[in-house]
This record gives sequence, C-alpha cells and structure tokens, in this order.
Amino acid sequence: MSTLIKNGTIVTASDTYKADLLIEGEQITKIGKKLKDNADETIDAKGHYIIPGGIDVHTHLDMPFGGTVSNDDFDTGHKAAAFGGTTSHIDFCIQGKRQSFKKALEGWHKKADGKSGIDYGFHVAITDLNKKTMAELPQLPSMGVTSIKLFMAYKGALMVDDETLFRSMRIAADNGILTMVHAENGDVIDVLVNEALEAGNTDPIYHAKTRPAHAEAEATGRAVAMAGMANAPLYVVHMTCEGALEQLRLGQKKGWNVHGETCTQYFFMTEKDLAKPRFQGAKYVCSPPMRTKADQAALWEAVADGTLEAISTDHCVFKFKGQKDMGKGDFSKIPNGVPGIEDRMMILYSEGVRKKKISLNRWVELTATNPAKLFGLYPKKGTVAVGADADIVLWNPREKKTISAKKHHMNVDYNLYEGKTVTGVPAKVFSRGELIVDGKKWLGESGRGKFLERSKVNY
Repeated sequence: MSTLIKNGTIVTASDTYKADLLIEGEQITKIGKKLKDNADETIDAKGHYIIPGGIDVHTHLDMPFGGTVSNDDFDTGHKAAAFGGTTSHIDFCIQGKRQSFKKALEGWHKKADGKSGIDYGFHVAITDLNKKTMAELPQLPSMGVTSIKLFMAYKGALMVDDETLFRSMRIAADNGILTMVHAENGDVIDVLVNEALEAGNTDPIYHAKTRPAHAEAEATGRAVAMAGMANAPLYVVHMTCEGALEQLRLGQKKGWNVHGETCTQYFFMTEKDLAKPRFQGAKYVCSPPMRTKADQAALWEAVADGTLEAISTDHCVFKFKGQKDMGKGDFSKIPNGVPGIEDRMMILYSEGVRKKKISLNRWVELTATNPAKLFGLYPKKGTVAVGADADIVLWNPREKKTISAKKHHMNVDYNLYEGKTVTGVPAKVFSRGELIVDGKKWLGESGRGKFLERSKVNY
C-alpha cells in the first residue's frame, strides 16, 4: 500500500518547506516537489502542515494508585492520543515490592496486548532495589527498556531513599540507561500533610499547600547534584516551578547531562484551581501540584530557551465521580492525576505557537523530536524524513475546536480545558503508514500498536 501526500507544508524541528511525501508500507520513502502521482492513494494536503506524530514520554495507563486504577487503558488511552495527534508514547511500568523487573514488564505487556492502537514503550519505575534486582538492572536494555524512574516522593509507597537513587544512577549510567526522577522532598511533604490533616484542613487546596515549590526545588537540586557525582544522565519529569528550573540550569551550566520536561497543564492551571468550591478543586489534583502565574511565565521561558527539552502530559486519569471523590474529607486520599494525552498538541499549538510563545518548529521539537532523541526512538520516530516510520499528522492550522468532556475520547468525566476553543487540530493521523484517524472517525484497530524496543542513547 502506498500513499502520496501532495501540496502540504512539511514541518520538522529545524525546517519548514513545501513538498510532497510518499509513504510505502510503514515508511516514508520519498520527499520532493511534484512527486509522480502513481500511488495507491493520493491525499491533497493543501493548507495543512505535515508534522511528525507526537510522542508523549510520560503517561500512566491502567495504573494502580491509591486504592483505585487509572481509568484510561491501552485501548481508550491510545484512541484519545491518536485523536490528539500523538502516535507514540512511553508508559511507566511500576515494579511491585519484591518483584523482578522482568516480571513487572510482563504484567505491563499484558495490559497492552490486544488493546494497543498506537506504538508504545515502557520505562521501569523502581520501587524495590535489592541485590537481586540491582543485578537485573543492566539487563533492561535487552528487554527493550533504556530508562528507569525513581520517586523522591510518596513516602511509604513509591519513594526511594538517596542511597537507592544514587546506586541506581551509577548502574544505569554504566549500562546506557537514562535515570528519570520525580523530584519532590517526600519526607517534608509527609510532615506537612500530617500537620494539615491534624489541623482539620482537608480540602483539595491543601494538596498544593503541603507540596510547596521549595520541596520540588530542593529535591531537583539534590537529584541534579547526585547525577553530577554519579556522572549519570538525568531526566527530571514534570517540572513546575522557577526554583526547580534554577537547579536544573545550575547543573546544565556545569556541563552535566541533566535534562527536564514539563507538562501541558502547568502552563495553564494554578494553585487557585484547587480552591474551587464544591470539591471541584479535586479535578486539578496532581503531583507536583499546579503553581503560580509567575511559575507559568518561567516555564514558557524555559521551553523557549532550551532549558526544558520536552513537554509531556503525565496523563493519569481518575473520574471525578467515583474516584476523585474518594478524597472527600481527606485531600491526601484524592487520586493524583489529570487528563491530557488528547489535548496536548492542540492546546500547545493554539496557546503556544499562535500566541508566539514558541515557534512552529520548536513545537514539533518539544512534542516529538526531542522526546524521540532523548528516549532512543530517533530517527525512526519524531521526524519527517526518508526512512522514518510514517507516523504523520496532517495538521489544519485554521480549524477551530471547542474542547469538552462530552466530545473527547479520554475515559474520564471532565476536561481541564472545558469550554476552551483552540485553533489548530489534527485532520488526518497516520501510524506507520496506516490512516488511523480521519477527522472525527477512528479507523485503527485495537492490538495494532507495536512495542517499541528502544536503543541506548549516548548522552
């Protein structure tokens, strides 16, 4: 099967130019002007951008958390991603206590088997590093996994101590594995949460007040310093505040291999959203929490100047009714997580590119190219080039859409951007040459997505 896409404007991280593009099978085989129209199918992309499919490297599908399970699985989550222009993602496989990494990965593969609609990979989130699992860590690349994550928060559940973090960093670095961290000071947060509850402060706003920006900045600085001592590459996930960015920049100025991402919601929501009445603030509970307008400005500056290299979602959805409301009367029991996998590309184009906070090329770089480079998927993914997988989105920069939970494809009963009208939406979405979204129609099949065995990256 071959598809010729004509008259579009190709946009990569570095270039913008008019050209035709030929897809044969799963790959892009030709790019040029006035390519011969002898394909099985021809699509006129006049007035559209041809961009690489988005890559979201921070998602939590079908994940147990806080006595419940995140509500999007590898079926609904993948469909939602595709409708938003994302064609690949990397999910977090959470290691259970006393569980081998191999066994943990087997469990996550089962979650995806028969359901996946787009391509996917896994990070392994380490919760129990003992002699046995420490010896297994170097084997992860042979399982197609070249990144691990450690939590510096969620005391008593996911949090690891500094020794575990440092040991993991060194072993990972010796074996071509990238260490990722959730950077918040879990000990400090634990004290503040207990004090708030003892004082009778139980509303959602106290989720933010007990996870202050200083706790994130301190943990970021600690992780960056340890990465420097370990001579290890580090990727700090979901950065939210100016203080944490300062710590990342300090490490970068020292020449250390430290990288950072933020997530879409942190550009648009603030702590005040958690104070909404009638428990509505619970919809915005995630960790780290939403910050301030000043922090939002700092994040826009950081993605524009290169301090932050990727924008992900931390997509982890819990329904407001039946899941989020488990925390009524105790904010610490509100499941942490918000929706975003479907909205990321659209909201960042509309609010970032059109409002000139980031360039068109930088948008592609932050949402597709850099994630591919950082996580061993480039150049098969993350760009529009001959030989790359035909993960392509035809983007209509003029079409408007009003975001609503009634119309989105995420399996959750609310949307952070409810009622907001965006300009710029995916018109057609291809995954490895197959048209899986055509306007409002889903044409893909559950189970067609492939596991991405990622390569080691020389950072």
